[in-house]
Order: sequence, then structure tokens, then C-alpha cells
Amino acid sequence: MRTLEETLAWVAEGTALCRRAMAGLDETSLLPGWTRGHVVAHLAGNAEALGNLVRWARTGERTPMYGSPAERDTAIEAGARLPADRLATWFDESARALADAMAHLTADQWRSEVTTAQGRTVPAVEIPWLRAREVLVHAVDLGTGVRFADLPEPFLAELRADILARRGPANVPGVHGDPAEVTAYLAGRPHTGVTTTDGAVAEPLPPWL
Repeated sequence: MRTLEETLAWVAEGTALCRRAMAGLDETSLLPGWTRGHVVAHLAGNAEALGNLVRWARTGERTPMYGSPAERDTAIEAGARLPADRLATWFDESARALADAMAHLTADQWRSEVTTAQGRTVPAVEIPWLRAREVLVHAVDLGTGVRFADLPEPFLAELRADILARRGPANVPGVHGDPAEVTAYLAGRPHTGVTTTDGAVAEPLPPWL
């Protein structure tokens, strides 16, 4: 079971990985239809959106992550067209603001319930996990050399369990392979050496996250 301290550390590690992986933001990422700039803009907007949930937990005032899915998509498109230095600054400032806001939540506030963009009601202590998934998985998606094998194994184990729960075990075949590559497979990302329990090459899953 992950702890709050461990999850916050993953947020910091993923943020640093993303920052180091930011290069050629107008080039294609590993996500279909998105440049690296789209990925960075999504991450910057996600930090602000999760900051809304932190504010909700702190004040008790309902503050949705996004005004609407269309508003979120428009912000990503606009952000992807920003000059690289401005986009990097947006990423840095939004990440710092989220980290600072989370650092000031009290134990009671971490237990407050908030609602995610997908409509799930969760305790605020889940916010760091939502962010850790974003920055660590998308550090790989930037396509500048970070691999799932570079991510912390305890994080990968938590991610595998999370994806299986979200996809539904009945919708995912049993597979064998290196744990990092299995995680990539479950996340619908490029992978190698993952086979089903009967030895066949695992068929691709749709992208998750």
C-alpha cells in the first residue's frame, strides 16, 4: 500500500523526469496525434486542475478540475502552440504551485472528499497519486529516452494494480514478461517481450491515461 510520503516523492521524481525530457517540443510524441508540446501543455493544465481539487479539500468549496472537457482540450491546443520557453515556464510554475498547495494540506483536509474529472469521488489523499501517474507515464510519452524501466518499481507495481482495476481483469489477458514491459503493455504503450499465458504475443491494448 503506497503512503502519502512515497506518492509525493513520485510526483517530485516524475516532475524532474519530465523537465529533463523536454526537448524538441514541436516534434511528435509517443501519443497518437500529439506533439511533445501537447504532452507538456496537458501536464501543465493537469497541475492547475489538480490544484483546484487541493483548493476544494482545503476550503470545502466545490472546485471542479476543469470547466468542461472542451475547455481542457482548447487549453492543451493553445498551450502546444506556445514558444518552448513559455511552455516550459508554464509547466514549472504550475508544478511548483501544486506541490506547494499539497504541502500545506492538514491531515483532516487530506481526508476531504473531492471529485475527479471522470466523476469519481475520492479522498484528497488520492490527488498525489493522480499526479504521479501523469508525470511518470507522460515522461515516457515525451519520447526522448525515458522508459518504463526507468520508473520506480514500487510505482510500477501500484500502476499495474490500478490499471487492472480500471480496465477490469476480465478485459485484460494474463501476460508474462519483464515487470516494466508488462506495465507498458497494460498502459497501452509500446513494449517488448510480453506474451500471453499460452505463449502468444500480447495484442495491443488501447492507450490508458
